[in-house]
Amino acid sequence: MATFTDNSQPGTLPQWLQQQARQQGLGIALRHKRLGVWQVRTWGQLAAEVEQLAAALQVRGFVPGASLVIVSRPRPEALIAALAAQWLGGVAVLLDPLEAAPAQVTLLRELHTEWVFAEGHEEIQRLRAAGLTPRLLIYADGRGLAQVSQAGDTLAFAQLLQQRSDHRPELQARAERTAFAFYRLGAGQRIEQQRISHAELLQDGRRLVHSEQLGRQDEALAARAFAAGGHARYLLAPWLMAGFRLNFPENLATRDQDRRELGPTLVAGTRATYERLHAQVQARLPAPGSWRRRLVEWALVAHPGALQRSLGYWLIRRPLRDVLGFSRTRAPLLVGEALAPPTLAFFRALAIEVRTWPDPAQWHRPVPWPAPLINGWIEDNTQPA
Repeated sequence: MATFTDNSQPGTLPQWLQQQARQQGLGIALRHKRLGVWQVRTWGQLAAEVEQLAAALQVRGFVPGASLVIVSRPRPEALIAALAAQWLGGVAVLLDPLEAAPAQVTLLRELHTEWVFAEGHEEIQRLRAAGLTPRLLIYADGRGLAQVSQAGDTLAFAQLLQQRSDHRPELQARAERTAFAFYRLGAGQRIEQQRISHAELLQDGRRLVHSEQLGRQDEALAARAFAAGGHARYLLAPWLMAGFRLNFPENLATRDQDRRELGPTLVAGTRATYERLHAQVQARLPAPGSWRRRLVEWALVAHPGALQRSLGYWLIRRPLRDVLGFSRTRAPLLVGEALAPPTLAFFRALAIEVRTWPDPAQWHRPVPWPAPLINGWIEDNTQPA
């Protein structure tokens, strides 16, 4: 288990990445399923790729305080891009690709960003619909992009990493500066934002690592985009601090199958995550009134007797945990809004004690664009206008 006992610990996310690479460079940091096969990145490989991408960004003019907008489902390239921007003292702006296109196009148009990481064709189409021509557009998935210009401002992620040089970018992240920013359209279609500093992320991550006794032996599955502050606090920061393995499913359609295959020890989900899984099980239960349904209800009572605990576990609860992909889960976390009582009772009946970790960040109207510069940094001003 990771321990934090002195003030010499890293103060930013990229510094924690460096420390993990030094301490367990050959250990597995990331796994991503592609075409049915798990692809692996070690901590050493991950740190090297982040530094390479940071060098490529810096050569192209990315400076401290700049923002890299990321529109992508969970995949290693998106995470590497975020850490590379933070390495250079910049901000990773995370947008959810599952958000409705019209709202996101409006948001992108208002942000008028110069630096973008887009997963693939669909996300690039949103940029085009917003009328954006970023200074640099990086994409991960080239399928369907034959018509997209490959010159100058539009480059494949792999292409950037292949452009090796002797340039070693200085690590410019600072604990007090923003690591992640989140934007949404609020009332009246006005932009609202959350900004979370490295220090705040690491404070929350440290609490979670201690509370849940997380360590290198743990596994987590990141099934949704990191487009919420809670996932940055309670998944990304603990991953870097505790040094466990972070897994990405092949896609949303395979996430439940991939979870069953992995049996992660840490699950960080939202109310929608747990209620979707509850509904899936409910839909597969035997018909009400049948003897099979009565057996399930007998095994899932709130206060089982000794026979119900033992026999019910082997006949019902263990198979259901396997179906859900919770066979090894010991840290089932709920980020944000509380569960509805029926869903909470269902997971408790399976001996899955879902623990709520709130997202304390508030949404504010950002300062007028462009934000004031202080010594080359974009000033963090999250007070309501």
